[in-house]
Order: sequence, then structure tokens, then C-alpha cells
Amino acid sequence: MPSTISTPFGLPVRRLASAAMATALAAGPVLLSGAAPAYAAPATAGREGKADAVVLRAGLDVSLLNKAVDVPLTTSLNEVHAPAEAAKTALSVTVDGVDRGRPVSVLRADVATARATADRHAARGYANLAHARLHVPGLPLLPLVEVGQVTSKAVCEAGRKPTASSNVLGDVTVLGKKTTLSAAGTTKVEVPGVGEVRLDLSKTSTTSRTAAATALELDVAVNPLKLNVADVKGRVTLAQATCRSPQAPATPSPSAPVPSTPGGPAPKPQTGSGRAPAAPADLAETGGSALTPYLAGGAALLVAAGAGTLIALRRRSAAAGRRG
Repeated sequence: MPSTISTPFGLPVRRLASAAMATALAAGPVLLSGAAPAYAAPATAGREGKADAVVLRAGLDVSLLNKAVDVPLTTSLNEVHAPAEAAKTALSVTVDGVDRGRPVSVLRADVATARATADRHAARGYANLAHARLHVPGLPLLPLVEVGQVTSKAVCEAGRKPTASSNVLGDVTVLGKKTTLSAAGTTKVEVPGVGEVRLDLSKTSTTSRTAAATALELDVAVNPLKLNVADVKGRVTLAQATCRSPQAPATPSPSAPVPSTPGGPAPKPQTGSGRAPAAPADLAETGGSALTPYLAGGAALLVAAGAGTLIALRRRSAAAGRRG
């Protein structure tokens, strides 16, 4: 009958070894279950939108001295762009070198404001011009156009339909003639011996992500008394605002429902306790419990104790066999 070797604690060596191995094996799932999966940082709500606003934009071709000299006149007043926030409130713009070397005051106004803002939530453009006079070369005393007030506004919010609006308030005078503008189509104003101006009133447009509004757009053809001293042609825009909405955040797709078992209740998610365990507060990004080092150390000691006990058992058995 094989002899039974007891430990100092009165337990048989085989039982102690079995208990140590069982404890080490049981510790394995504990160590594994203590590691939580890593989670990626959530994506941002979307890229920033864009917005632009300008009080005046002029692109004119000025021909001087019977077209002997051709000088382009390109200028703008209070032109701003966003992302971030921008605003300008200059009240006049003057250009040089387009009227035989003399400066030309293109626009003067009592109020001239352009503002553009854009972030991840919305983009907005706004332009406002009040009590303004616009001049072109060759007409130093007669304004090309005078306006009481014109405004344009464009708003683009993430996930919503963009909006655009523009208004022309008060009187509009073109080449000295008070003009009633048509809400639809183009208004043509012609002054004999001076020139011709065609005006488009309050133009707006929108798409799924963009909006644009222009209070007044003028096509200009001016040649005073046909002297060819200053022949001016081109386009002038007053109070324009545009925007492009931010990219809306992606909507997460709904999870697929768990199919029910015929003739029985729907299966529940399989977890150890029947409910999802709460994540420990001290988990790192890659997961892991604060007790993990202690559990790992305890498991290693148990495995080492079990291995040492088995070696001692084999030695004693061998010695008993030699004595027998």
C-alpha cells in the first residue's frame, strides 16, 4: 500500500498539489476577465463650415483716351472669410491709377459691415450697407448708384436646410434717376449721353449644404457723352453673403435585434452574472484591473508551490522504493 506523505499543515501532498493546480487554473479566467478592450476616441462632430461676406465687389474694365489705355479696376470693400470669426466695417474704398493718375473714390457709406463666422455647428455670412454712393471713373460728380440700405444673410447649420435672404430698403437711384426695382428679373436703366446699367435685385440660392444671397448686382456700361474719355464696363456686387454648412456627424446604425427562439423566451446576453458588469473606474485605455499584478503574483506562487510539492513527492517515492 503506497505511503501517504503529509505536509506540515497535515494535508496530503497530492491533495495540496491538486488544490494548487486547480487554484492556478481558476486564476487564469480571472486574469483574462480583468482585461477590458481598448476603445477608440469618438470621432468629431464634423468639419467646420465656411462663410464669406463682402459689402462691395467690383470688376470693371476702364478704357481711357479712346481706348489707348486699358486699366482693370478690381476692388472690394470689407471682404471677410471664415472659419473662425471675422468682421470689417470700413466705410470707403479708393483706387489709384484708373483716371489719368488721379484717385477715384469708388464707394462711400454711412454703414458698411461684413461679418462671417463658422464652426462645427453652423456657418453664417452677413453684409449690410446703408446710405452708400458708388462712383466709377469718368463720372466724378454723378454717382453710378445710390442706395438707402441693402442687406444679405446666409445661414448654414449642420443637419438643417440652409437659408438665404436679402433686402433692399429705401430708395435706389441709378445715374441720377430714382428707380423702382423689379422683384423678378432684371431692371434696365438707361441715361442718354451717360450710359446704361442693368440691375438684378435680391438674388438668393440654396442647395442641401450651401446658401448665397446678393442684395444688388449691377452690369455697367458707361461712356459719358461718348467722348471715349473713360469707357467703363463690368459688374458690381453690393452686399453678398455665402455659407457652406459643417459636415453633420454620422448617425450610428441601429444594432440588429436578437432573434427569438420558437416556443420559448428570447435568449439573453450571456454574461457571468446575468447582467453586464460595470467597468471599473481605474481602467487604463487598454484595459486591466488594478488588482491584476497581485492576482498574477499569487497565481505564480501557487504554481511554483504545486511544482515543488510534486518534485518532493517523487523523490520520497523513489527513496521508499529503494528501501523496499
